[in-house]
Amino acid sequence: MCCSATVNPSGKLPASLPRAVGQEPLYYAQLPTGRPAVNADLSHMPTDSPSKFLSRYVDEENSALFPFGWGLSYTRFSYSKPTVSRESVPLKEVLASGQSPVVKVGVDVRNTGSVAGTEVVQMYIRNTAASVEQPVRELKGFARVQLAPGESKHVQFPLGFDELNFYNVEVRRTVEPTTYKIWVGGSSLATEETSLKIVE
Repeated sequence: MCCSATVNPSGKLPASLPRAVGQEPLYYAQLPTGRPAVNADLSHMPTDSPSKFLSRYVDEENSALFPFGWGLSYTRFSYSKPTVSRESVPLKEVLASGQSPVVKVGVDVRNTGSVAGTEVVQMYIRNTAASVEQPVRELKGFARVQLAPGESKHVQFPLGFDELNFYNVEVRRTVEPTTYKIWVGGSSLATEETSLKIVE
């Protein structure tokens, strides 16, 4: 007879799961739309003219039922506001960095529940002013952290050319002067945010 052990789950979804088949394709790293449905009530069909022309479904919410990076646990985790080791970095330094980080993003993660657990801490970025349109969020780092009840740990993620680059119109990897939004949390819906500027 085999003995069973209690395991606190820590897996995360590698894809967004839709609310309805009509939402497909549905993915977290989508490109921004021209008429985003920010602060709009998407729980019912649009009745007023302005709402009809938003980027939305007529009979369903825009969001995923379960988003990319989401997972369950028998405990809960809280995140501090992420910080960057430098608020701005010269462009030439990033271009010359190669695989070396030029900035570190740090965050404190705490187990606020009553049992031990493992959290997959995820870092997402968005390039807000690239010459080629960029996704609203991209996963650029993750780390598994084991925490006892009430325990807190500081987690750091590197940012350098490898994480900040994109393909320009000449299909070459590059970095341009811009501002990056950076989120750290337990899924692609992370709300704790900071920013990084790349300057000439």
